[in-house]
Amino acid sequence: MNDIGAVPNGRSGSQFSHSGSQDEARRNVVPIIYTRGTHYEIGFDIGRTFAKMIQDFVHRYRPLNEVYLSVYNTEPGRKVYEETLECVKKQYPQYVREMEGTADGSEVPFYKLFLMHIDDIMPNVAANGLQGNTNAVGCSSIICNQPGQEILGHNEDALRETMNHWYLVDAHIIELGYQEEKFTSLSYAGFLPGYTMGYNHHGLVYSINTLSAKTLRSGRTPRYFMTRALLGVENYVQAQECLRNEGYGAAEGFSVNMTFLDQEGDRMFHNAEVGPVEVGEMSSQLSMQTASPGENLFHCNKYLRLKVAEVEGLIIDSSIHRMQAINRHSPPKNRKEIMEILSDQTDDDFRVYQDIRPDDYVKTIATGIFDCIAKTWSIYTDKPNTNEPVVVLPLQLKDTNSIFYRK
Repeated sequence: MNDIGAVPNGRSGSQFSHSGSQDEARRNVVPIIYTRGTHYEIGFDIGRTFAKMIQDFVHRYRPLNEVYLSVYNTEPGRKVYEETLECVKKQYPQYVREMEGTADGSEVPFYKLFLMHIDDIMPNVAANGLQGNTNAVGCSSIICNQPGQEILGHNEDALRETMNHWYLVDAHIIELGYQEEKFTSLSYAGFLPGYTMGYNHHGLVYSINTLSAKTLRSGRTPRYFMTRALLGVENYVQAQECLRNEGYGAAEGFSVNMTFLDQEGDRMFHNAEVGPVEVGEMSSQLSMQTASPGENLFHCNKYLRLKVAEVEGLIIDSSIHRMQAINRHSPPKNRKEIMEILSDQTDDDFRVYQDIRPDDYVKTIATGIFDCIAKTWSIYTDKPNTNEPVVVLPLQLKDTNSIFYRK
């Protein structure tokens, strides 16, 4: 079963915040689908409900159309595709079925969706590490663990064409032979839920930052599948096991900012840096950092602890500039100060809130504020320091009285 809602922010006047075509202008709307069923069924419902949006996004997504498809049609590229698909089928056949459902529901070929999920792995490996993501894509996350203010704030940055091509998935998955899953995640059109920000009914609250290692791995686990699996974890130990991905290891890099709402004792936030599996190893490189009460933690799109060789280019330059801008502010002690930092546009080249020119290659498409005391997730579609959230969602945890609850 599924339902869909679009929650407007109630402002009068134009829904577009700057001039330009309606497709490219910032829209103040958060589409949400509520769906329950098997992995294939929830994928199909997502695909059917957002078919036009997914088709449009696939048509205009530059990395797919300018790079991935051409590499896919080469022998080295096809080899990487097949090895990586086999890897995820062995580990996560249920998530492959979700993708198949989305492909069928949206009437978009499966191979195009899978190419988007393995993103730079194929061109990087096929070119022996000489090609990778150097664009200024990425995100900025701020953890504030202060008395009475336990907050995770996150700017979701993405390629310009992703603007207005995302939605929230609220899914309850019940399928014989697999664990029950219930989560809400911001998802790019056509992608598996997980690789942005969200929470699950075990109390996991998290955000993701892209990290761009110089050398990626074929036949290992793409980050989109690892973060999809993260939506099913019940505690911090399981989260670390998921990220280590023993037996395979990550094909590429990313960072996770997280906490568990139901954990015992003091509030603890964690940042995980994940690196591609090293040659001869069978698990991801992993470094954990904890923000205890009274501490803050910031992360953008550059490795801060793991010694991983990174690409050169705009994504690293952007991350350095954004971290410098964040550090020019006083350490945030509350939600208002976090929103001020996430709205910062003081840098001439790379802004924390990326949206100055209509033709900017990268845009901040949404901002999320997770309040771990109030147990709410506020989502903004424009700068949070001058706008109200479009929607405020309650963080709903597992109901042990539900007829669907099973040990």
